[in-house]
Amino acid sequence: MRARSLVAAAAAIVLSSLALVACGSRASSSGTTSAGNKPAGVSNNTASDIGVTPTEIKIGTIAGLSSGFGPDTFSASLYGARAYFKALNAAGGVNGRTVNLVECDDKGSGDGNANCAHKLVDDEKVFALAGVTAFDYTGAQYINSKGVPDIGGQPVSAAYDQYPHLYSIYGSYYPRTGSRPGYNGTLYAGTEIYRWFKQNLKTNVAGVVYYNVAPSERYAKSIADGLRKEGYTVVEEQINLGAPSWDATVLDLKRRGVQIVFDAMDDGGNAQLCNAIESQKLPITAKVTPPQGWANNIRQVYSASPNCRNTIYSTGGTANYADTQIPAVATFQKDLQAAAPDRVAKMNLWMLEGYASAQWLTDAIRSCGADVTRACVEAYMNSGKDYDGHGLLIPTGRNFKKSPEPPSQEENCLNVARWQDSANGNQGGWVTQVKDMNTNCFTVPDLPYPAG
Repeated sequence: MRARSLVAAAAAIVLSSLALVACGSRASSSGTTSAGNKPAGVSNNTASDIGVTPTEIKIGTIAGLSSGFGPDTFSASLYGARAYFKALNAAGGVNGRTVNLVECDDKGSGDGNANCAHKLVDDEKVFALAGVTAFDYTGAQYINSKGVPDIGGQPVSAAYDQYPHLYSIYGSYYPRTGSRPGYNGTLYAGTEIYRWFKQNLKTNVAGVVYYNVAPSERYAKSIADGLRKEGYTVVEEQINLGAPSWDATVLDLKRRGVQIVFDAMDDGGNAQLCNAIESQKLPITAKVTPPQGWANNIRQVYSASPNCRNTIYSTGGTANYADTQIPAVATFQKDLQAAAPDRVAKMNLWMLEGYASAQWLTDAIRSCGADVTRACVEAYMNSGKDYDGHGLLIPTGRNFKKSPEPPSQEENCLNVARWQDSANGNQGGWVTQVKDMNTNCFTVPDLPYPAG
């Protein structure tokens, strides 16, 4: 799960398409509480760095609470981080300090994001950031220039592949020197997603549906390249945003024997696509949605297409937020219920990853003992050790060990879930499709794609 695999890249490119549509070793998990941590009761705490007092640490976060995409699109990570820190404080904080979480709404815009960066760094004087989800991370350069660690952010933009003080929730092997993202503007992704579907669902003809806009086209090309590398016959279908022909697209997929469908579109487009799949009786084995589609709103989005809805799969490098058999997931759900009961029905993968982001920063702070400094936190992040989020995250490659050149191949592990209306007492829910996400691993080639 190193670098910014397509599991993460999907968010950046599909959500960019959404904007255009709208406009036209592992960390120890011992001694945990409901916040995943037990305060060590460290004495002699000092005011050791900006935003740190003997009794408090000030942490910032940025979300698009009032963005043009709606209040939920770029806020999930915030609610996850808020739930973690609330439970942490209730359990006594970290090494005798409580966390003061300062939130800033960037409204989903670049200008708003830059304003949040200055507010949090200059006015609030936060120690670090956690749970950030920024559609347009314009403030990243300023945050980086001030040496403020941003831990576990959602890499919607390429900033987490570019700046050394920004640490994506997925880990990264990119140089992150502050110049162009990735390797001189080129990012890499493995093909583990396509290999899993080919091996487990026995599919060999895949459709890729995308909009006639550049971000969607780029993401679709990366999907098609990965599918072909894994031996698929690929049928590419472009949707004209000005005059979409959903039925014609699906009829062509049907004529050409497509068994599995991937896309580079937003929820609205996917709903229309599933409606057409249903009405044209395309007998697909799977409809694959990117990680931001791994959410509780599936019944609502696909209300008119129950057959298609029940073929929806999603993949990621994180535990299934609905799988309470995993103790860390059960704790996450408990803490979310306590902090924001109104968010439980809107639970999604990004919410769990925001929770894990706050936990990762807390573990880094804990490693510092009484003298909490940014340098200490970043030494923890740059130690090269894989991080498992106390069971929430696939640890393999989730670190920030830099590679001077992109590896030609790597071992990537993958979690897979499928939506089923029959789950959760017929209320519907995501059902994990792999025995153990930490052993569902593949040695796959790394393929290049442009940063944007």
